[in-house]
Order: sequence, then C-alpha cells, then structure tokens
Amino acid sequence: MLSPKLEEALNQQINAELYSAYLYFSMATYLSSIDLAGCAHWMHAQTQEELLHSSKMYEYVNERGGRVVLNAIKAPKTQWASPLEVFEDAYRHEQHVTSLINSLMELAISEKDHATQIFLQWFVSEQVEEEASANGVVQRMKLAQASPGGLFMIDKELSTRPVPFVLATANKA
Repeated sequence: MLSPKLEEALNQQINAELYSAYLYFSMATYLSSIDLAGCAHWMHAQTQEELLHSSKMYEYVNERGGRVVLNAIKAPKTQWASPLEVFEDAYRHEQHVTSLINSLMELAISEKDHATQIFLQWFVSEQVEEEASANGVVQRMKLAQASPGGLFMIDKELSTRPVPFVLATANKA
C-alpha cells in the first residue's frame, strides 16, 4: 500500500507526464505548421512516450491500492522562434522532468517504500535516455545552422523515429 504522501506525489507526476504529452503535441503542431514533418513526427513519438509513462504510473498506483486523481493540465506554449528553440525547450523540459523523478525517488527512499524505489528506477534510467535524445537533436541543429540544407537532413532523419504503441498494457512495455 502506498503512503498518502507517495500517492499524492505519484498523482502529481501522472499530471506532469500528461502535461509533457500535451507540450510535445503542441510542439508537433508547430513543427507541422512550418512544414517540418520529420521533426513533427519525432514530437508525435515523444507525445506517445509520455502517454506511456503516465499509463505506467496509473497502473502502478492502482496496483498498490492507491487512487489516481486527474487534475487540470495547463496550456502549453504554442509558438517558437525556430525549430532549434523547440528542441531546446524539449531538452530543458526533460531536465525538469528528471528533477521531478529524482524528487519522487527521494520521497520513496524517505518513506522506505522499496517497491516504489524499484518501480521508479525504470524512470530514472529512462530520463537519462530522454535527455540525451533531446540534447542530441539540439546539438545536430546547432551544427546544421551553418549549412542551408542541414535542417532538412535532420528533418528526414527524425522522421524515422519509431512511435511507441501506447494502447498496449503499459507495464508490459
């Protein structure tokens, strides 16, 4: 059984994961509006990944006898100055999510909830990948600024990112 503090914190993280999906979907719509279909595809995949994260947490809270309570999601940013700015924002957002996951882990440790610590370890590892992925795109876009066709090459590359299938049971992924 989850402590009330952990249940509340996990509910806040579910909300944060849903906000992340909403933010990445907004980024996808912006990128699509400036005809960067590959970049938009990358953000659609990111949207699905965040929905998968929220589903994993939803299932975990339920398995531990807690109750998921959904709250309002704030409106995301909708306009950026450039594709580079979009991905810089995505990278900063992933750094923020890492801090949230780390805080959750610290709470699980202080509550001596070993099962939640084990559950959260997947998210700790996932955030290393999330940050590296977003930062990788940022670094390639910075390098491509000096090359007129560089952005289009990156756009083509990003179109190949696999999209996770969210409707499957999240904990089986």
